Amino acid sequence: MEERRFKEEELVELGTRLLLTSGMKKEHAVTIAKDLVAADMRGLYSHGISRIPMYLKRIDCKCVKPNPDIKVEQVAAAVLKVNGDDGMGFLVAHKAVEAGIKLAEKTGIAMVGCNHSTHYGMAALYVKQAVEAGYCCMVYTNSSPALPVYGGRTVFLGAAPFAAGMVGGYESPAYILDMAMTKTARGKIRVAMINNEPIAEGLALDSEGNPTTDAKKAFEGVCLPFGGPKGAALAMLMDMLAGMYTDSNYAGDVSSLYYRFDEPQNLGHIIFIMKADMFMNLDEYKKKMDIYYKRLKALPKAAGVDEILMPGEPEDRKTEESRKNGILISENIQESLYIECGKRNVPCEDILGIMEIDQGHNAGNVVFEK
Repeated sequence: MEERRFKEEELVELGTRLLLTSGMKKEHAVTIAKDLVAADMRGLYSHGISRIPMYLKRIDCKCVKPNPDIKVEQVAAAVLKVNGDDGMGFLVAHKAVEAGIKLAEKTGIAMVGCNHSTHYGMAALYVKQAVEAGYCCMVYTNSSPALPVYGGRTVFLGAAPFAAGMVGGYESPAYILDMAMTKTARGKIRVAMINNEPIAEGLALDSEGNPTTDAKKAFEGVCLPFGGPKGAALAMLMDMLAGMYTDSNYAGDVSSLYYRFDEPQNLGHIIFIMKADMFMNLDEYKKKMDIYYKRLKALPKAAGVDEILMPGEPEDRKTEESRKNGILISENIQESLYIECGKRNVPCEDILGIMEIDQGHNAGNVVFEK
């Protein structure tokens, strides 16, 4: 068996079938499956359907509620608090953006703090949700320990992704930024581990504090922040703002998404939603965005650079390529999903085909072994 390309609807259907075994409502299973496949389509395989077995295990162990009672409370004129009731972070964050947009229609800007949430996948999902509704947006989250503070040698801070979006113009795309504070997303190291691939030098340390290119040792060790003290300081801000400030777990207390199955994470997110026409009318804003984009594209290019791109453009192009030619899924990720379907009596041969599983490395379990 080799890596294969799948249609978007095939992977959404497979993901939905698996997620429904958790007991969650179909509309929620479809939402999460679409979100995961959207990440795969953007080339962010670390946040795609490869995570489904781990998410299901967390629901099985009662760390995550399949059907949470998510509550939204207005705590100030332009501020909302969302209690996620230990539900899937996808559902919590989508609800937060939806509620924030409704408030920002009246107030111009809204801040939404979420607690009792869990991992919410690709942060760009929520920025894009706001941008597609005509709002600029910033999204912060904290996460389980993955990197050290500057000068430390043990994990303390999360990878703490930050995402931001600006509404596009008439002839220009939206600005979509989604980045972790690590040199590479920890989820990418996890995918390399599943696929038995090495990682580049300088990205991580093993559990003894030594540099490593072994993905499994790196995943069990320490990710390194980008920019040294700058990345570490930004990760600290994410933990304080999205975690401590929202009354979520923080300062090393967010339990591991991959190795702890005995308690909810109580993860925190904070989201800022702003009307695009706060300081000028929308027509002027869009025209200015077009000017910005034209100037950006016309800038002199550095040696070896063919084209200057807006943040989000490479991922949009990858999405279009995936939609046209199919989504490339590795052999081991296919195998992990096939194994999970077998465990849960989920029919999948119509999508994945019939596989002969190599029980020697069992890709479906490797993410849960320390």
